Amino acid sequence: MLEFMLNDRVVRTSKPSGSLLLDFIRYDQRLTGTKIGCREGDCGACTVLMGSLVDGRLQYHSATSCLTPVGNAAGKHIVTVEGLNMDQLSPVQQAIVEEGGTQCGFCTVGFVLSLTGFCLQADQMANYPAAIAAIDGNICRCTGYKSLERAAARLTDALAARPNGDAIAWLVANQFLPEYFQQVPDQLRAMQPAPASANGKPRVSGGTDLYVQQHDTLVEQEVTLLFDRPALKGITVEDGICTLGAQTTVADMLHSEALQTMFPRLSEHLKLVSSTPIRAISTLGGNFVNASPIGDMTAFFIALNAQLHIDGPNGARRIFLKNLYHGYKTLDLAPDELITAVSFAVPPANSRFNFEKVSKRTHLDIASVNTAILIFMDGNAIAEVHLSAGGIGPVPTFLEKTCAWLQGKELIAETVRSAAEILQTEISPISDVRGAAAYKRLLLRQLFYAHFITLFPETINLDLLR
Repeated sequence: MLEFMLNDRVVRTSKPSGSLLLDFIRYDQRLTGTKIGCREGDCGACTVLMGSLVDGRLQYHSATSCLTPVGNAAGKHIVTVEGLNMDQLSPVQQAIVEEGGTQCGFCTVGFVLSLTGFCLQADQMANYPAAIAAIDGNICRCTGYKSLERAAARLTDALAARPNGDAIAWLVANQFLPEYFQQVPDQLRAMQPAPASANGKPRVSGGTDLYVQQHDTLVEQEVTLLFDRPALKGITVEDGICTLGAQTTVADMLHSEALQTMFPRLSEHLKLVSSTPIRAISTLGGNFVNASPIGDMTAFFIALNAQLHIDGPNGARRIFLKNLYHGYKTLDLAPDELITAVSFAVPPANSRFNFEKVSKRTHLDIASVNTAILIFMDGNAIAEVHLSAGGIGPVPTFLEKTCAWLQGKELIAETVRSAAEILQTEISPISDVRGAAAYKRLLLRQLFYAHFITLFPETINLDLLR
């Protein structure tokens, strides 16, 4: 029996743990404010808030309920638009109404939940860019967005006095939230722990890829839930090695001070990965084993020369992430083995890292081509390079020949141009809905140039590479 809070009450269900939260909300609980749109995490019409107790404090994030197994809601507080109802409109709802931010209304619920989630992020600056970022997973087909942007600006002004830390009491007092939110922590503490999933069932992390591919299979059965296992979470740095649990989410990375120190442009890089509600539930382990040729985090960590920690019946082992992929969707991973963590050496002071991605939309889209690079310098000479790319072959690729050729070369424009020619011999893109093969070759060349223009602006610029 799964137990969680849905708005202001505790609910229990014996539905299969693999069934979807969206369907439970709409069909079992008859809360039809949450809409069915794409069922692929792309439109945001099904957005809900998920609240969890973290170190005794209630923390919320937005999530796409169309990709969330109901088992991942166990022990949490799930908020739909009905759970925000009060005698009057909240400042979020009022801002959207007064700025004309709704027309047909189908997407409006998702925007209300996402912007309410923004109000709950008391450790985050309540500024306009952050408000806009909070709705990067919501699509509207009617308004043209300008009215919603104005609503976000008004909301930012309304939050000027919000305190740092636990802001729920302030949000209740100022009618952003109903009063029952203040009792949620005690109710969550009183819940029974979620039952452990049976071994041998399909494994599910955040579900952001799996439910798009295997929806009909998963929603009818019990699954092995990995998302909330403490042993598979966390980010640690010890003896020069950074280790991330396989169930670490992209949002966890984005909020990690340790990773922000290692990668000063981390926020810029990770904002290219999907959208706010997807980043909150998509996990590193899930990204790796999905084996997509264009997995953003796979390209990111291959460039860090990362190792996977794998446990199985025959014991633990480690392999380099770049060696996980033997062919399209073919992994060096037995069915009974589990990736538990990924680790990499903390980049030293003489190194520079960059991630690039091109997709049809800046946010909430799959890459046409992505690439990452970690480059070590010895004066003006390139000491070592780790270069990855996705979208240019059947598997995420470590560009070994290009890396070997660059080693020891002087950092000048001619070196970069020559390396770009070698790079073309290592790739085999195909034409598909994300672009023609020739277009992908051109993209990778331009992104390869972008690495050097970004990392070495004092030495390399676009004019030199023309």
